[in-house]
Amino acid sequence: MALTESVKEELSRQEISTSSERKAEVSAMLRFAGGLHIISGRIVIEAELDHAATARRLRAAVTEVYGHSSEIIVVSGSGLKRGSRYVVRVVREGEALARQTGLLDARGRPVRGLPSVIVNGSVADAVAVWRGAFLAHGSLTEPGRSSSLEVTCPGPEAALALVGAARRLGITAKAREVRTVDRVVIRDGDSIAQLLTRMGAHQALLVWEERRMRKEVRATANRLANFDDANLRRSAQAAVAAGARVERALEILGEEVPEHLRYAGELRLQHKQASLDELGRLAEPPMTKDAIAGRIRRLLAMADKRAQDLDMPGTDINVTPDMLDG
Repeated sequence: MALTESVKEELSRQEISTSSERKAEVSAMLRFAGGLHIISGRIVIEAELDHAATARRLRAAVTEVYGHSSEIIVVSGSGLKRGSRYVVRVVREGEALARQTGLLDARGRPVRGLPSVIVNGSVADAVAVWRGAFLAHGSLTEPGRSSSLEVTCPGPEAALALVGAARRLGITAKAREVRTVDRVVIRDGDSIAQLLTRMGAHQALLVWEERRMRKEVRATANRLANFDDANLRRSAQAAVAAGARVERALEILGEEVPEHLRYAGELRLQHKQASLDELGRLAEPPMTKDAIAGRIRRLLAMADKRAQDLDMPGTDINVTPDMLDG
């Protein structure tokens, strides 16, 4: 089951204890999934949802909280909307319900955001608003770099009201317009987890957190592997470049190379891609990394000084750009 559907399935079974929370949830669901229509001179309320249990929850709340009857119409998916859609329709006394839920103000004008009684309500009401908005038009993507909890909004005023509700919960949400559609998005993983907990999607949160942890572990392993690969490449390139300089140093010094420096240089030439640690272990008797590095460094310095005295190219002449390409 997709994460979004899992969250909605769990939220649709969430029990609410207070009347104000139920009213806040219903208002949010109608605002984010619904619309007002005038049919034969009467106001009809319709809320289109993508989850059957959510539609049943809204219908039950409309009856139990406000005393209005409603019907559910199933619309088969077609085109971009593949799954079935569930339309909760209130025909009789639609105007009365619109006023009660804040879709219309006292003068009968449409309210574009959320009613002030809900906006200024309790923290529990703010949670109910988010629950209703998510049930209406929310989505949760897989955790990772592009993870997000998102709600599609009917307009900028509703988006700002939802951002304000998140702020009351101590959660940062951002309103943005994407291809002329207003959305509210939460991208921070900890904030998503906090909101899921607040709304009551505890089982879905466990699944989301498990996948999140798995992604983070895999990403960390990949970063470490890439880091190790880069270090190995740089180490091998440095070894090859050092080998080219050692070869030139032995040419410059000829027979005048001290035996212990010659031995270190020849060891470098025999194992051109080995690290200094590996060269030290290959030496007889074995030497430390610092000891082998010191001998090679003195060999190169001696050769470069001799080359300078003789006015001839030094050990760098054998180092090509390919050896330094990182």
